[in-house]
Amino acid sequence: MSEIITEYRNENTKNIDLLSTIDIVRKINEEDQIVARAVEDESANIARAVDIIAKQFLVGGKLYYFGAGTSGRLGVLDASECPPTFGVTPDLVTGIIAGGDKALRLAVEGAEDNFELGISDAQILTKDDVCVVISASGNPKYLLGVLSHAEKIGCKTIAITCNHKAAILEEVGLGICVEVGPEVIAGSSRMKAGTAQKMVLNMLTTGSMIKIGKTYENFMIDLMPTNEKLKDRAIRIVSEIAGVNSSTALKTLLECDWSVKTAILMLQCALSKEDAQNLLRKNCGVLRRALASFTRA
Repeated sequence: MSEIITEYRNENTKNIDLLSTIDIVRKINEEDQIVARAVEDESANIARAVDIIAKQFLVGGKLYYFGAGTSGRLGVLDASECPPTFGVTPDLVTGIIAGGDKALRLAVEGAEDNFELGISDAQILTKDDVCVVISASGNPKYLLGVLSHAEKIGCKTIAITCNHKAAILEEVGLGICVEVGPEVIAGSSRMKAGTAQKMVLNMLTTGSMIKIGKTYENFMIDLMPTNEKLKDRAIRIVSEIAGVNSSTALKTLLECDWSVKTAILMLQCALSKEDAQNLLRKNCGVLRRALASFTRA
């Protein structure tokens, strides 16, 4: 029997091919309900990871995800969502998949077993960055190569896996092990394991962005309004926080090139565009801090 729990056979689904369609769907859903509880069990380690990432962001570091197959794709997905959601530069959070961008759509044979490839891809890291390796089994040699170089340069390292016997857990500064048990279809770690990894990645980027001031209350006040949906969202955010109607919010956003935080300060504090921008700069771009400093002045 394999020591990788994601390869075990799930006794609850061994006759899934005999079930009706609705019962197949229900059986998958039953297994998915395990995932949130397993993630909850790792809350403390996830919180530690968030604090590590936020701290490195504040000293100029970046976040890099490394993974193979499904795990690599999930890392690339989470990273790609950060610029439009939080208004950060595309290089602040980067997802790297074994085998390169081609592997996003097609399997690249041997990539996850290539230790030297991991070392090569990890050359992008610096000592100020955070390296997060992602793998359901936690055993790809590619990731061990990444960690080898990260350790050599003193880069902070975090692992996300679903296997408590994962090799990567022995090589990182902080391990997050979300054990979701055997998959609905044996070895198909794109299912529960993939869902668990996506949930953890959501927490890492969202939590760290909150910690560095990229939200106000639960609004994404650094969003980049690049389409009509996001422009409408920006108008609603300014309208609600500043207590003005949509027309006033739109007018102010147009005056400040769709900067949500600048518009809020202009309206809340009766400032010019230039004074609002200066107030933000003095407060490291953190809206709550800027509002508080204006109130004290």
